[in-house]
Amino acid sequence: MGAVNPNDVIRNEILQYFYDRNANATSRFGKKGSAVKISDVKRELKTEHGLTQQQVMSNLTYLIDRGWVKTVEQEKTVQVKGGTVPSVVTWYEIAAPGIEKLEGESEFKPQDRFAGININATGSNVVTLGDGNVVNVRYEELHRGLDELKAAVAESDQMSNAEKLDVAADIESLKDQLAKAEPNKGVVRALWTGIERVVTIAGLVDVAVKVGVLIAPLLAG
Repeated sequence: MGAVNPNDVIRNEILQYFYDRNANATSRFGKKGSAVKISDVKRELKTEHGLTQQQVMSNLTYLIDRGWVKTVEQEKTVQVKGGTVPSVVTWYEIAAPGIEKLEGESEFKPQDRFAGININATGSNVVTLGDGNVVNVRYEELHRGLDELKAAVAESDQMSNAEKLDVAADIESLKDQLAKAEPNKGVVRALWTGIERVVTIAGLVDVAVKVGVLIAPLLAG
């Protein structure tokens, strides 16, 4: 038997924190909500388990990437001098796979993300990759490029863990669009604009350019 990964202890503590939060929630957002802001996550995990911000962020990134925790974007408007501006608040909460990790599998668990849909009968030429992701073959190379970019982000020493977490979440959202025969150009453009800006500043120019070339035809027109 191999050695236990020391980060797994921390990941279990973080996942249990989100599980307990969800179990005791009386709403989705707010003081008793199942979803929680990152500042509260850091503070409460430091109090409960003595975890540092770095331990929380690096392991939370892993849990989100594995699908056990998810992010929820809440849009609102903020009053400023001269009017209002849009603002987006990111919340974090346990996802179904995270609940099943602690409770065991449920009879309600789907076989895959597209359970109940005959993928082969959609009229689209799609393939299922080794990680379970479904992608239209037209965008398979772009999907691989995004995986390469995500790996580069994870290894970067020019980005904070919070930045890595945000970019990784956006990359996954972009990859989800690639299951469609016609991805939503507005969604893809908005996601890629934010990703490209951050990774370029972090010095990941080469891989950003590679993905940019692959994504350009999708945004044309």
